[in-house]
This record gives sequence, C-alpha cells and structure tokens, in this order.
Amino acid sequence: MLEQMIKNICKKKKMTKQQERNFVVNSIGLVSIFGNVCLFIAKFTIATLTQSVAIMADAVNNLTDSGTSFLSFIGLHLSKKPADEKHPFGHARYEYIISMVVACCIVLLGIELFKSSLSAILHPQNQEINDWVFVILIGSIFVKLWLFLIQKKYGKRYDSAILSTAATDCLSDCIATSSVLLSAILQLYFHINIDGYVGLIVSCFILYSGGNIVLEMLDQLLGRSPKAEDVQEIIDFIHNYEGVLGIHDLMIHDYGADRKFASVHVEVSCEENILKSHDMIDQIERDIQEELGIQMVIHMDPIDTADEKVDTMKIKIEKLLHELDETLSFHDFRMVHGLTHSNILFDCVVPYRVSYSNEEILAYLQEKMQDENHRYYFILRFDRAYTSDVVEK
Repeated sequence: MLEQMIKNICKKKKMTKQQERNFVVNSIGLVSIFGNVCLFIAKFTIATLTQSVAIMADAVNNLTDSGTSFLSFIGLHLSKKPADEKHPFGHARYEYIISMVVACCIVLLGIELFKSSLSAILHPQNQEINDWVFVILIGSIFVKLWLFLIQKKYGKRYDSAILSTAATDCLSDCIATSSVLLSAILQLYFHINIDGYVGLIVSCFILYSGGNIVLEMLDQLLGRSPKAEDVQEIIDFIHNYEGVLGIHDLMIHDYGADRKFASVHVEVSCEENILKSHDMIDQIERDIQEELGIQMVIHMDPIDTADEKVDTMKIKIEKLLHELDETLSFHDFRMVHGLTHSNILFDCVVPYRVSYSNEEILAYLQEKMQDENHRYYFILRFDRAYTSDVVEK
C-alpha cells in the first residue's frame, strides 16, 4: 500500500530521478519515525508493568531508532544542498556523515544496555508476564520486518546509505525482539528467568550492527575503491566507440548518490586525424554524463600502431612481466631507437598485492633484456592505484 502510494505520487508530480529519490527516502523515513515511536510507547509501558530489563532494552532501542531516523531525515535534507564555492562537488556526503553519527549512537546504546543487562543477571527481579506482552512483541517483529524489506528495497534502488543503514538496524531489531519474546515465553510457562541474559544478547546485536555500519561509513568517507561492476560498466561503454584502442588509469571519485566524477586515459592511433579523435573523446564524455550520470574527463593518448619492432617488443615485455607476476601489466609503451642502444618507456601497473618493489621489477627487466650487440634501457613509471613514482635506470 505504501509503495503504491509513493509510486502514484511520483508519477502524478512528474518528478526527476533525484526528486523521486529524495521524496521516497523522506517518506520512508517519516513512516519509520512514526512506527518506532509507537513501538517505544507500547514496549515502555509493558516493560514498566512487568519490570523486564529485556523489554525495556528493546523499547529504548526503538526510541533510539526514531531519533536516528530523525537525524537521517536531517542528513538527507542537508545532502540536497547544491554545490557552492567552498564545496564544488556538492554536499551528498552528508548522508555518510549522518549515517556515521547514527551508527555511533547505536554503539553507545549497545554499551549502556550491556551494562544494564549484566546488572539484571547479578540482581534478577521477578516479572509479571501477561498476554499484552506477546501481542506487542509479535506485532513489533512484523512491523520491523516490513520496515526492513521496504528500506532494503529502496536503499538498493536509490543507492541510499541512510535507508541501507536503517534496514540493517531493523533486521537486528527483529532478531533482538524475537529473543525477548523467547524470554517471556520461558518466564510465563516454565518459570525460567533469563531476562538479563536476553538483554545481554540484545545489546550484543546492537553493538554488532552499529559497529558494522561504522566501518561501512568510514570506508565511504575515506574513499574506498569503486565497485567492480561500476568500473566494468565504464570500460565496456568506452570500448564501444570505434577508434578506441585501449583505456587505462581509470579513477572514480564518489561524492555521494548521483555525484560521481571520473577520469581516464583513452588510447587512439597516432595515424588518425587528431581533430577526429578529439571529437570522439568529447562525444564519449557527453554520452557518459547523459547515460551513466558520471562527469568524465578523458585524456587522449596517441599510440604508434605501425611500427612492427614496437609490437614485437611489447609482446616480449608482456611475457617477461607475466613470468614475474601474472597481474603485472603496462600501457603507454614507446621505444626510442639508437645505433648502440634503445630506450624503452612505459607505465607499469603494479597491484597492491604484488610484493616486488619498483626497483626489483626494473632490475628484473634490465637483466632479462641484456644483449651484447644492442643495449636496452628502461624508463618506467610505476602505477600503484592512484599514485605514481618515476624510476629511471
């Protein structure tokens, strides 16, 4: 019902993709706030009447959820601010910052509940379980499960860190409330008091989910490597253009939802008309902006495709590098021929997992390419992710 209502409103108002995203995230956030406040009031009342630490912990958890949903609502509003002079890439990362604040609140709550649960284990109290406990706890599980499914679905669809964070928290709440329900059943029917232990379990769930969210948002704020599917999508897109011989040095910068910037080197034949190649590069940049929503800057690299000696040497160098480590690769290959020696120049791409140093790779190539009649000297640039160090010998 909620999904259909949101869909009808978006269609009626003819919203843009960004407007639709903001409306959906805001709407689900408001529903989440209302639902969590209702659950808190119900559980707090029952916890007070039954003197249950586990139910009280679950109630406080719902109160925190409503508070963090409100913070998320503010974060989304801030993230919509347009770019300005001080922040030319926009404010979309506010989503990540607010999600980090939410996660820290969850962790702090988990610590407090952990301490309260330990106290209940050491000093247990009698509880008065009634039918309303089961009605509220079972109802809470269904409400939280529904919120989890909605937030997960739209969090993935709109790449929303706030909704994805809230979905993870809802799933933890379902598990935690189920534990509280089990505790109430054991207390009522078997007179086994595990209230404090269940409270301890609930607090551990809260700490685990909060800790995972902290690590996830920390990765986003620090700038983690782009997703493999995003990289492949760009590579496939560029390779569809006739005249593109290869690409390298792709960098993607993520400043939040719909705020991606990228740069790449595209290899073209040096025999082709430079104006024609430049026109193709401009077209690729415009098409990527329109179809993928990425602001792309492309550097054009002309390469020699007619020199047989260069082609033969490229094959030989590729074989040598793969013998050392199969993940090594290169680009921007050039040769400067001379009577007594030739200079070989290229960029060597070294993944982080490769243990060889730049100097060791260079020395290996120099040793393998020794020739009594003709000398080869290497001038290499080593690419390790987004940094480069020039080493000459």
